[in-house]
Amino acid sequence: MEKIIAGDLLKIKAVFLKPQDPFTWASGIKSPIYCDNRLTLSYPEVRRDVEQALAEIVKEYYPDCQVLMGTATAGIAHAALTAEILNLPMGYVRGSAKDHGRKNQIEGKCEPGTKAVIIEDLISTAGSSVETAAALREAGAEVLGIASIFTYGMSRADENMKAHDLVNHSACTYDTLLETAAELGYIKKENIPGLLAFRNHPDDPSWMEQIH
Repeated sequence: MEKIIAGDLLKIKAVFLKPQDPFTWASGIKSPIYCDNRLTLSYPEVRRDVEQALAEIVKEYYPDCQVLMGTATAGIAHAALTAEILNLPMGYVRGSAKDHGRKNQIEGKCEPGTKAVIIEDLISTAGSSVETAAALREAGAEVLGIASIFTYGMSRADENMKAHDLVNHSACTYDTLLETAAELGYIKKENIPGLLAFRNHPDDPSWMEQIH
């Protein structure tokens, strides 16, 4: 299933690899990869693959889950669609509390003691997941972990999650994406070491010297 998801993301350019002409992130980092998993919602066949993969992750790794909570905004639709497959309640967590009405940060029912799984589209540094988990825990929920569509597998994310007692399971990993991209002709196989060097040290632009 992981290779199917990788092929899906590449096919619709939800994940786009451009090692010879890197993207520039807001931080100034030169990146060979651009990811926009919102695009999966526009392709029914891909969408079904993604939501089924997320559902399988929840069933396998978080069998006690009682509610799915999407991160705002990219995780909301995926939480709703996956919750429909699993027949579970869902909600979502805003980046900050509203400044009007009931001033909710958590939308949907999530009572103290509820076992929640966070649904995330992308794990890079895991910052949004950590913030979502903090809000849920402050409300008394028990956060079992994260189910995400794609992860870069960066050490910064691993350290961030470990520091906040979180685990993540992804439908597709960066390593599998690169392997699949090479098999399907999206990238040259000899560029994989350079692309892995970016993942391991994104602040170090020397990975570009390994690209042919």
